[in-house]
Amino acid sequence: MRAAYRTGISPPLSRLLQPLLTPLGFRVSPLLPSTPSPSRSPPLRRFSSFPPPDPFLVPPPSPFPFPMEKQFEEFKLQLEESGGIREKIRGVVAEIEASNRMLSSCLLSVHQSLPLSGVLEKANGHIETVKGLYVQLAEILKDCPGEFYRYHGDWRSETQTVVSLIAFLHWLETGALLMHAEAEKKLGLGSSDFGLDIEDYLTGLCFMSNEFPRYVVNRVTAGDYDCPRKVLTFLTDLHTAFRMLNLRNDFLRKKFDGMKYDLRRVEEVYYDVKIRGLASDGTAQGQANATGDQVTPP
Repeated sequence: MRAAYRTGISPPLSRLLQPLLTPLGFRVSPLLPSTPSPSRSPPLRRFSSFPPPDPFLVPPPSPFPFPMEKQFEEFKLQLEESGGIREKIRGVVAEIEASNRMLSSCLLSVHQSLPLSGVLEKANGHIETVKGLYVQLAEILKDCPGEFYRYHGDWRSETQTVVSLIAFLHWLETGALLMHAEAEKKLGLGSSDFGLDIEDYLTGLCFMSNEFPRYVVNRVTAGDYDCPRKVLTFLTDLHTAFRMLNLRNDFLRKKFDGMKYDLRRVEEVYYDVKIRGLASDGTAQGQANATGDQVTPP
């Protein structure tokens, strides 16, 4: 009687209750324990489809959200302000670069048989233009005192170029080296907030030495046989002065190493002129030719 009750009532009742409770994640067991049939496999266990959250995977709430937002808001304002200053600087630097090209093209005339006085006068006019542009840069940096080297890289290359040009022009006028204070004065610099960086000045002098080998060859061709001696004396003194510096293996050191090759090329021209016996005979003619008068070679 009991066996018939288990097999006749229990399975239908469990099948009726199963569809109602299964979506809620519960497993319904038979009302009465029954011995599984050897021909049937054991029932599968049903688990909930929503496992409990792992406390180690959920990030805890930030205890200080407002200081972080405030800090990055300040960073945003600083970056926007810095970007505006850089845009102003780049606009002025583009004009300096254009003026440097004009000045360089003007100084290229010294390699031809043209009056030197006219070339120097025209070149000095371009220097006044560059000076006004550096004054504009100084005005921009007044709004951010103490941050000269933060923006210095934006005009470093142009400054080195203009120093080489005005140093070569100064040598053509005086035959002497353009000093650091004189270069600052020509560019309208020298204040505590905006000055001429020493490495930019020295690099510009190294660039200047690259013009002398070509200049010497062209002057000798024009009949100025004393020019190699003057250039050789100047470059030797400049190279000796540079050797007093303890230069590291950087960009300035590489440019200084190139100066010795310029000195060697000038020496070759001077020795060639001296061996041919032209320097002693053409000294007076060379001095006259340096003023811009074309002299016929002897």
